[in-house]
Amino acid sequence: MGFIQKWADGFKPAETSGFGRDPSYGGEFDEQVDQKPEVLGDGEFANAITTVQTADGGVAYVPEKTPLKRRLDGRHIQFIALGGGIGTGLFIGSASSLSTAGPAFLIVDFIIMGLMLMCVIFALGELACVLPVSGAFSTYASRFVDPAWGFAAGWNYYLQWLIVAPLEFTAATIVIKFWDKNEVVPKGVWVTIFILVITTINLFGVRGYAEFEFVATFIKVITVIGLIFALIVIDCGGVVGGPGYIGAHVWHDPGAITNGFKGFCTVFTNAAFAFAGSELVGLAAAETKTPRKVLPKAARQIVFRIVIFYVLSLFLVSLIVPYDDPRLTSETGQSYDPNTSPFVIALQIGRIKGLPHIVNAVIIISTLSVANSAVYASSRTLLALAEQNFAPRIFRFVDREGRPLPATILSLLFCLLAFLIYSASEGTIFGWMLQISGLSTIFTWANVCISHIRFRMAWKHQGHTLRELPWASPLGIIGSVVGLVMNIIVIAANIYVGAAPIGEGEESPKDRAYDFFNANISLLVLIFSFICYKLIMRTRFVRLEDIDIHTGRRDPVSEEVLEQERAEARARPLWKKIVRSVF
Repeated sequence: MGFIQKWADGFKPAETSGFGRDPSYGGEFDEQVDQKPEVLGDGEFANAITTVQTADGGVAYVPEKTPLKRRLDGRHIQFIALGGGIGTGLFIGSASSLSTAGPAFLIVDFIIMGLMLMCVIFALGELACVLPVSGAFSTYASRFVDPAWGFAAGWNYYLQWLIVAPLEFTAATIVIKFWDKNEVVPKGVWVTIFILVITTINLFGVRGYAEFEFVATFIKVITVIGLIFALIVIDCGGVVGGPGYIGAHVWHDPGAITNGFKGFCTVFTNAAFAFAGSELVGLAAAETKTPRKVLPKAARQIVFRIVIFYVLSLFLVSLIVPYDDPRLTSETGQSYDPNTSPFVIALQIGRIKGLPHIVNAVIIISTLSVANSAVYASSRTLLALAEQNFAPRIFRFVDREGRPLPATILSLLFCLLAFLIYSASEGTIFGWMLQISGLSTIFTWANVCISHIRFRMAWKHQGHTLRELPWASPLGIIGSVVGLVMNIIVIAANIYVGAAPIGEGEESPKDRAYDFFNANISLLVLIFSFICYKLIMRTRFVRLEDIDIHTGRRDPVSEEVLEQERAEARARPLWKKIVRSVF
């Protein structure tokens, strides 16, 4: 009975009133403090710090109690960064990119998006180390740019992840057709099972999310590494009874490029969707024990992930699977079918028996992993929106286990959209949701770059130096400027493809209007929400001297300590630096 009572009590409201040390806080501060601290900022933001006078007259930063539980360790954050986004975007969505653009544009576009993502993640890593606050993206935008922009950016990010969970369940039902072609088990049964699994995981709060991601990411990483070796063997003709040596033959016949510039532009949204989830390290910072120490390492690992898991694996696939392979598109013309995964097709070409089944099983695990991340991200974002008065107050509720229950329940209810598989083709639904989520991801990345630029400007304007930062982006403010410009170019390319899609001459005006709306609905929602909030609330652009760069800081350390840590890092041998950057 004691266990049941404790479990039931966990759903009661969190106790956050009063001042004192947060039990989950891992930092250090002077115990001799005034018990009436002065709160920095206007109190709107979660995880606010307080400034208190120490016995010697100095100032100490002390974190107030927060309803969110800081239970994420370094291994959780590193694995979230390493494989949090590896899922259907890579395994299934890449089929559409390969068939519509060709292998050359597929690789070039993923490299471009990877470089852009590096700029974003390094900027986000710096921001999250300094300010590991709840709802990072909307909070940064509200504080550093304009509350109206924070409102629009926050709801954009929330809707981005809200749509991902049903998208992943739809993808999972597609993959299951690989074994159940005649639908012996109804699609709705599988959707119900998936929703129950994700609901159960989220009952365990942030720790349940993190542990599931840790296991799922380990499986995904091992699978991708195994696929890379298998694809090399196939391409070199090392499979007994296989097709023999392939080399770069398919890059010459049928070719490396198709559909010209339009083909080039179509890959960006799919690539953004494939990379989505990398920014979750910033969102999870508020529930991390020591963000200052674990986030820089997680940010650096993004480079390894981009090169190995995306660019290299897709390059090897493109050496084996020609872009005109009919299996890349289904009979209905959709590029989202159980047999359209280019990885599965490559293994089938190589005549390696058994592996296609294993890969499809891992794809299903990946869909559950990304759906789990979607529920986590959307619930925490809605909580942050409510804390900033951008959403109804009911979504501020957090129970004693650190679970934002109303926000989580709403996210789980939206998973029921996956039952739309009964109203239309799964491929059509998957493609539609992918477009919405992919473009929303690009907006989120642009917002991170804008926020970082404004933060750096305010940091300098208010008399601080870069050496005071716990960790500074290796690319600096220039990296964020480059990342922002690249984001704008990608958005422009998406608008162009939406207005003049491939095969536009064969479409009716109604179909073209549908394609444009489908490709740019996220942009329309972002602009509409920004303008409406701006006009109604009459917000103003935040001036540099008014930007709050303190509220939300956790365990600030002296510049001397930071310099000592940097000196120790510089003194490490080269091999250890490489190992620490990768693992």
